[in-house]
Amino acid sequence: MIRRRAVVHGLVQGVGFRWSAAREAARLGVAGWVRNRPDGTVEAAVEGPAGDVEAMLRWLGHGPAGAVVRAVDVADEEPTGTTGFVVEP
Repeated sequence: MIRRRAVVHGLVQGVGFRWSAAREAARLGVAGWVRNRPDGTVEAAVEGPAGDVEAMLRWLGHGPAGAVVRAVDVADEEPTGTTGFVVEP
């Protein structure tokens, strides 16, 4: 079990990024959350088996149709035992 926090830069707000991320997280079976940040980026915390978390990070690298991802900053975090995936306001 691993946990990663990602900050996604580019045209990532106003394109359904958070809701698409939640659908992808459910498909992959990872837990965590996703939210818009005031600076125009999207931030996500993803927790689960290493392969599934890495697959989610790859998805965050392109996002949904309409998104233009320019960069993704990723940091390791300690797993918290989070369950489910939440779209935060």
